[in-house]
Amino acid sequence: MACTKGVSVAFDRNLMPATYNGSKPTSAYFMPLPSLSACVITYNEADRIVDCLTSLAFCNEIVVVDSGSTDATRELAAQHGARVLQRPFDGYRLQKDFAVGQAKHDWILFLDADERVTPQLRGSIEALRTQNFGHHAGYRCARLTEYFGAFLHHGNAYPDRVLRLFDRRRGGFRGDREIHEHVEIDGTAGLLDGDLEHRAYRSLGDQLVRLDRYAKLMAEHLHNRGRHARLANIVLNPAWRFMRGYLLRAGFLDGWRGLLYAYIEANYVRQKFIKLWLLQHGGKL
Repeated sequence: MACTKGVSVAFDRNLMPATYNGSKPTSAYFMPLPSLSACVITYNEADRIVDCLTSLAFCNEIVVVDSGSTDATRELAAQHGARVLQRPFDGYRLQKDFAVGQAKHDWILFLDADERVTPQLRGSIEALRTQNFGHHAGYRCARLTEYFGAFLHHGNAYPDRVLRLFDRRRGGFRGDREIHEHVEIDGTAGLLDGDLEHRAYRSLGDQLVRLDRYAKLMAEHLHNRGRHARLANIVLNPAWRFMRGYLLRAGFLDGWRGLLYAYIEANYVRQKFIKLWLLQHGGKL
């Protein structure tokens, strides 16, 4: 707290300088920072939600939409300052769109429960707030994936730029795809300094089960849109995904982790087209 001619002025981290006339502060010298809402969707994330929410502590509010966790996810989220809502899960995009709609503020920072805002990324976001979030409708950041004890800095895993900070008046989770959903905006997107940490998989089994589920959802989405799989998709698309990530994008520089990641990612592509092939021939997944 500072005093000027007997008047006490309280400094707040949510205030920013506006105008200053020499040694005489004006009534507009302190302007409120634009508010920011963080949104997260969860299901049985008790082992990861605390780190996620701790990294979002600089936001004005945190909204967590839970789809029926049977562990302590909801209780932990509430203990760490989140406003917790419950909603039955009917798709990733729909769940995220609901969370955005429940936020009090128009600028949204959306994270998955396995992600963390790094100090450098937080600094970039807070700097933007002092500029009223600039002129872009949204901002991308690089996502840095942790994989079996080390971060992947090459291949298809990095920089993996994702749009997570946006003005919901000009964007959101649109469309009809419930898998690999992403934010679409009306306007330009800026790029933030700093990485978004991604603690993606708890184990190899977790990765394989999750990617199998994603392959099924994606195959069903493509089938419903009239897409057909050909033999070339099953054989060549996975090979190209592996070559692009492991060789062209230097995934080999991440050692055995880079090899394993590229191989499993290619297998996901193969499974997606195999499942689509089965669906178009009347098979069951």
